[in-house]
Parts: sequence; structure tokens; C-alpha cells
Amino acid sequence: MLPERDKLQQVNDFFNHHITFSSDLVVWLKSDYWAMPVELLAKGIGDCEDLSIAQYFTSIETGVDENKLRITYVKALQLNLPHMVLTYFESPQAVPLVLDNLMPNIRSAAERSDLLPVYSFNGSSLWLAKIKENGQPVGNADRLNRWTNLKQRMLEKVF
Repeated sequence: MLPERDKLQQVNDFFNHHITFSSDLVVWLKSDYWAMPVELLAKGIGDCEDLSIAQYFTSIETGVDENKLRITYVKALQLNLPHMVLTYFESPQAVPLVLDNLMPNIRSAAERSDLLPVYSFNGSSLWLAKIKENGQPVGNADRLNRWTNLKQRMLEKVF
């Protein structure tokens, strides 16, 4: 069995090598659409939200503890644009690792001065994010309508 960091590396490498970046307007003809991982894989093209979501669910399927993972909404400072990445907290107090399509190598959040975190979430919780800290819990992730909609669509496709 591989260590979690090795699993994350394989997930990051797979998606960064097999998915082409494009905006939701080009791919889905919508201003903002969170694709299911199967949709992303079928098209082979998507944006940062689609990639982070697919990395999140794939990491869980490989055995990475869901409680250590967060999808993190950030501002990409050099681009002056909103962006989304997957973060991994080896322990609750650890500086997270960042999986990202802008920088294909996994790096510590401490090395990513180009990202300003806004909030993060996983399957159950929502946090106000801090780059070097765990963040402050602010409630259930179901407060995010797009996340709730995505999970509902995924359930409908399973059954």
C-alpha cells in the first residue's frame, strides 16, 4: 500500500497530464459549472474547479483520508483571478500541500505565495481558509449550492 503522499502525487500527475484546461464557457457553455469527475474524464477538458473536484474524489478512492483533504477556493494573485486547488493536511496543524494545475508539482502552501486562500471545504465541512493554518470552521459544506448540486447529480448518476 502506497503512502498518502505517493497517492496524491499519482493523482496530481494523472490529472495534470491528461486534462486540458479550458473555461466553463468554452466547455459547458455556462459561466460556472462544477463538472462531475466522470464528465471531466469523458471530455478530457475542464477548469480548475473540475480538476480539483476530480482530484478530491480520486484521492479518496485511492485511500487518502477525506478528513485530510479540502477543495480550496483561492485568488491566484499573479493572474488576479479566482482559482481552485486541492489541499492536503497531513495533520490538523500541518501546513497543507497544494495540488494545482497552474503549478504541476505538489508544493507546500508556504511555498505558494501566489495563492491567497478564501475558503475551503470537503464532503462535510466549510472553513474560512488561512494559508498556514487549518482555518476557522464556519459550518456545513452543503451551504455551497454548487457543491450540493454536484453531489446530487453524482448520486443520480450512480443509481
